[in-house]
Amino acid sequence: MTIAAPAVWPQDDGAPVSCREKLKLLEDNHAELAQVMQDAFEDAVLMGVDAAAMRRILTEMVEHLRTPKRAGGH
Repeated sequence: MTIAAPAVWPQDDGAPVSCREKLKLLEDNHAELAQVMQDAFEDAVLMGVDAAAMRRILTEMVEHLRTPKRAGGH
């Protein structure tokens, strides 16, 4: 099952990202990340890791992502 990219990518102020190049990159990153996460999940489960535990591990990784400092407001 493929998870679709969001229809809207909200900015800090709530306005949607509208730049076509940015939207393309966001969609490409979403598709790539979804595939990598699915592959890692499947590998772990096939090696004996509990599926629910692996979901928690992946969720914890997302929760600990660092927010980059944005230079120049972009």
